[in-house]
Amino acid sequence: MIKVSDTAKKKVIELMNDDGFDATTDFVRVGVKSGGCSGLSYDLKFDKTQNEEDKIFEDNSVRIVVDKKSFLYLVGTTLEYSGGLNGSGFVFNNPNANRTCGCGESFSL
Repeated sequence: MIKVSDTAKKKVIELMNDDGFDATTDFVRVGVKSGGCSGLSYDLKFDKTQNEEDKIFEDNSVRIVVDKKSFLYLVGTTLEYSGGLNGSGFVFNNPNANRTCGCGESFSL
């Protein structure tokens, strides 16, 4: 399961609408790929298509799709949004990560 904080929900819906997506029918695709300063990095994009092996979650009125491989790295993760003075953007609070980089966009297990 992947959770979505209230601040992330508001920003996701706003960005989906800006990009021509519908938060009630379309998805946020969350994935993990090799790269980044800690070894693995998060991949976040909007999508209208669900693949056969995808896992689908809905939390806080946001539909999330995760491919089978990425799901193993993301179990229990909370998607948050930070809009502070040090920069703004989505933040992954991942309990599986042993180490994260300073920017919060990559991690290792």
